[in-house]
Amino acid sequence: MLSFDLTAYPYTSQRRVCVGSRGAVATSQPLATLAGMEMLLAGGNAVDAAVAMAIALTVVEPTSNGIGGDALALVWDGRLHGLNASGRSPAQLDPAAFAGLTKMPEVGWPVVTVPGAVAAWRSLWERWGRLPFAQLFAPALRYARDGFAVSPVTATAWQAAAARYLLLAPPEFQPFKAVFFPGDRAPRPGEVWASPAHVKTLQAIASTGGESFYRGKLAGRLVDFAATTGGWLSAADLANHAVAWVEPLATTYGDLTVWELPPNTQGLAALLALNILQGCDLQQYPRESVESYHLQIEAMKLAFADVYRHVADPEHMTVSPAELLAPSYAAARRALIQAEAQTFVTSGLPRGGTVYLCAADGELMVSLIQSNYNGFGSGILIPDTGIALHNRGSGFSPDPDHPNAAAPNKRPFHTIIPSFFTRDGQPLGPFGVMGAPMQPQGHVQVAVNLANYGLNPQAALDAPRWRFLRGDRVLLESAAGAELATALGDRGHNLTLSPRYEQFGKGQIILRHGKTLVAASEPRADGCALAY
Repeated sequence: MLSFDLTAYPYTSQRRVCVGSRGAVATSQPLATLAGMEMLLAGGNAVDAAVAMAIALTVVEPTSNGIGGDALALVWDGRLHGLNASGRSPAQLDPAAFAGLTKMPEVGWPVVTVPGAVAAWRSLWERWGRLPFAQLFAPALRYARDGFAVSPVTATAWQAAAARYLLLAPPEFQPFKAVFFPGDRAPRPGEVWASPAHVKTLQAIASTGGESFYRGKLAGRLVDFAATTGGWLSAADLANHAVAWVEPLATTYGDLTVWELPPNTQGLAALLALNILQGCDLQQYPRESVESYHLQIEAMKLAFADVYRHVADPEHMTVSPAELLAPSYAAARRALIQAEAQTFVTSGLPRGGTVYLCAADGELMVSLIQSNYNGFGSGILIPDTGIALHNRGSGFSPDPDHPNAAAPNKRPFHTIIPSFFTRDGQPLGPFGVMGAPMQPQGHVQVAVNLANYGLNPQAALDAPRWRFLRGDRVLLESAAGAELATALGDRGHNLTLSPRYEQFGKGQIILRHGKTLVAASEPRADGCALAY
């Protein structure tokens, strides 16, 4: 059992852990968390709760995920199972469309890949679900039909997105704007928003077990809209979509074993950084010391340099995860860390739009993440459906010689990564920190907070964060203080002290503490944790 004090909260957040013995749920949006608890109290299990929360989040937090997004998950049922439901690029994708570009586009049909979230919901429920599949849709349908008050952080993101998406003039973007920006504006905090289009689509998915989305009427509408507005997605692309059950990857850090999904995700970045830090003995330094922050940042730079060079659809990688995770390789990379900050080139991927959730009961524990990638995604919505398509193709490289080069029938580099802790082969629980390249950085910082500094789950989320950007550029959360910022600057970090909470990710955690489930939710988001 990890050693932490449930009464110790050294940071400024006013949240406390939520404890229970039978079940726990946590998301970034309170209404979605309630959807999960609704399933548990109805006799469902943690998978029922997780899927219901994922479905609800497509309605109540559309700024970060949607019906047309991707999803990945880790599930503990006595052993850990990995689900990669991310979709492939269209078979008709033309790599020549990206020739000469230095970065991929972020909106429009060229960056739309097959959406996998619906297949993830169905696959998880088929394997572990206890309640009827249609019952898992009830909260989302209620929110979409009757409306819900938009929470403050979600409303802020929605309003920020307006400046970007309202400028999109071509016809393929007009249905999206009609659903999410009626009257050419975003909803205000506390304003009630509803979506009849979401209701019809979610009902169709619920009643057909997701079949309509990939092979039925919804699939036909998606393909027809693509054909009339310049998209590459075909009926065969949708019908051929299949989830992949994969073996998670792990590394040991302190007395924790940290689990991530393998490529095409960036989970390796967290494991590579933790491998490097394993030999740095961070515990000898105070948590808020320049030494601790410097070592973590430098390890993350090295990890990203490898991940952005090598990670892609595993069918196209030339270096294996086992090679990258070898202890000898970690030692060689660790030897590169100096007292001064170094510069390592990374891809500079865009800021993401993602939701992370977790659930636990007496038998199952679920770590699930789903996303439209960059905010609302591609800006394309299938008319009268509420299906906003993600822009996961932005994760490809326009470089034809890169393992992650844009190509037909290929999964792109994926930023979303659910994670999980075990100790001595026994489950501790699910955790995650959403936010594009912030995700592995958040995973590293949460692991360090728990393993090195003994923080309880809520304090581990509350603690000030850093974020490596690219080159020598680093963001430091303003709560870390000017003194630490100056000390890191003296070490050569090109550092900005930032008050913008949205730049540092949003996390959730549920951990076993003896017979108790301890749940915590990110103070930088609207959400909450519940347990009973």
